Amino acid sequence: MKIITLFRNEKALIRKAAAGDRDAQRALYEQLAPRMLATCRRYIRDRHFAEDVMVEGFVKVFKNLGQYRFEGAFEAWVRRIMVRESIDYLRKRQFVVFQEELPEPQTRPAPASDFLELEQIEACIDALPEGYRMVFILAAVEGYSHPEIARMLDISEGTSKSQLYKARQVLQAQLSTLAKHRYGTR
Repeated sequence: MKIITLFRNEKALIRKAAAGDRDAQRALYEQLAPRMLATCRRYIRDRHFAEDVMVEGFVKVFKNLGQYRFEGAFEAWVRRIMVRESIDYLRKRQFVVFQEELPEPQTRPAPASDFLELEQIEACIDALPEGYRMVFILAAVEGYSHPEIARMLDISEGTSKSQLYKARQVLQAQLSTLAKHRYGTR
């Protein structure tokens, strides 16, 4: 089966979507939804809530599409909206604590045969305390600087730096434990 391209380029698609063309909006949604869900899911552990946040994010995208100036990648513009929506969701519905002390390491690693390596890493990131996880994702995955993270989360730059440092320590310990379990090294 041959798929007919409705829109020749991204700019035309975005302009039509901004003008209210439902087919163009659907095409943008279908094109970006899987990656945007993955973005929301990094911040929000529950997939159903992450989907809700993604949908709310797309509502904002389509409401504000006229503000997009075709400077930089469109996907990056949408991703920033999804990140803000995810952080807003966590602020409103969950209490995010920025811990000062390292949590106790998990003593029982998941069996290596149960997960692929990527799934193990994602599980370790999901197991981080909320504050550590948010800062880690913003810095290490999304590439935000500490001043940007501090503004987004309404924390100090020092807190951002310490949360990232501690998140890396915890992840390193968890991954080391998983590697020892998987490869039998001591």
